[in-house]
Parts: sequence; structure tokens; C-alpha cells
Amino acid sequence: MVKIRLMRLGAKQNPHYRVVVVDARTKRSGDYIESLGYYDPRDTTPEPLKIDVERASYWLSKGAQPTDTALRLLQKVGVEVPEVDAKRRAAYTQRPAPSA
Repeated sequence: MVKIRLMRLGAKQNPHYRVVVVDARTKRSGDYIESLGYYDPRDTTPEPLKIDVERASYWLSKGAQPTDTALRLLQKVGVEVPEVDAKRRAAYTQRPAPSA
């Protein structure tokens, strides 16, 4: 199975991630098929999230399954995600309000 997931880069306490297409059996930072973009969760770069929407749509159409975090990032940049299983879809459509 092919997955779209994050590959960690960067130093200790300074994470940066690549959004990659990878075989599901590959280790987190192992070889990947294609790099779709990058994500900087700390906003230390001028453009913290950049994903090639056209290539991401291509891989999703071929059956690649995004991880939860990759799915959230893909939706953030406007990629149409075809169908997500019911459990994950519910988690992204209904978020409970934080209690004080």
C-alpha cells in the first residue's frame, strides 16, 4: 500500500517535515517514492507549508492513503481528498470544544 505521510528532518527541538509518498512498510525517514512538499510546524520560514496540489491529487487518485496529519495538511492547502473512512471523517468534521 502507498501512503502519504510526513518524514522528519531538522535538528533536535527544531522539527521540519517533508510530505512524501512512500511504501507503507518503509521506516519513517527511509526511502520515498516522491516528495510532495514540506511543513514547518514552528513557522520559522516565510512559507511554513508548501505542497504540490497537482501531484498530491494524482497520488490520491491512484489510491494513496494519507495519514491523519497528512490529511489535515492536504485539506489545509485545498487538495480534494476523495473518500476517508467514517472514523477519520468524523474526527475532522466534529471537534469537541475544549473544556476549561
